[in-house]
Amino acid sequence: MTSLPSVEDLRLVQAVARTGAVGTAARELRISQPSASQRLARLERLCGAKLFERDTRGARPTPAGAELGRRADHILGHLEEVYDATRLAATGRRLVIGTFVSIAPILFPVLDADLPELEIQQQVDHGHFLVERVAEGTMDAAFIAIAEQITLPRGTVSQRVGHDELVLFVPPGARPPGRGRQPLKDRPIAFSTYDKGSDEVHTRLAALGAVPRRGVTLSTTVAMARRRSHLALIPRSALATELRPGEHLVPAPFRYRLTLSVVTTPTPPEPLMTYLPDLRATLNLS
Repeated sequence: MTSLPSVEDLRLVQAVARTGAVGTAARELRISQPSASQRLARLERLCGAKLFERDTRGARPTPAGAELGRRADHILGHLEEVYDATRLAATGRRLVIGTFVSIAPILFPVLDADLPELEIQQQVDHGHFLVERVAEGTMDAAFIAIAEQITLPRGTVSQRVGHDELVLFVPPGARPPGRGRQPLKDRPIAFSTYDKGSDEVHTRLAALGAVPRRGVTLSTTVAMARRRSHLALIPRSALATELRPGEHLVPAPFRYRLTLSVVTTPTPPEPLMTYLPDLRATLNLS
């Protein structure tokens, strides 16, 4: 049987990736540099891949090393919270809920305000990583937008929270769309979507004459539009609770629907599932 990495192995990978030097990482972990080098060499043999490029300038993760570092962060993060999680679980009031970065500033404040009786531990990651945590039992629910675009892990189910749609955000000073076949001709349009359709949205905006400018998150996209008084194409839920005076939403020049789903085990947390209709209404989903 292949040996499993120890906690010390994972901490060493973390330290080398963070400090950029095996010697510095060894001193931080209070081990000798030869011992650290031997441990890394053993890990490379077990992985069958080089983990770090080492030269006189230090140590830089290879793609394999970066992946092992990411998984080390994930595993050690769970270990560090295990006692707190166990204590909270004993009260029956704790839920671990995850979602993706764009909708976290929208979803978590709503859950925190509307479900004050629950202790909600918030986690943010990509959708496919979140559903893996639900499957492994370290997360109670994951709100994602790609449940219908991926194969869910065994032992998980999804339930649709509601449909969202792209709309045009019009901040003060921004001209509304024009008319004709290219109503956005030569207009910089910030855009963001939280499913896998960014390339499609970019292509459709360009076909309407726009100069698409992708925002990395929904809040970033809104801030880009506000800063330059330009239009932005965003999911309606992005501003469901925080339109400022003088701002408004208008229909998008093309129809694009998104789906927000919650992924759980077949026995989902009852308080959360009971709240879903209210959540749908708060986020202005259909």
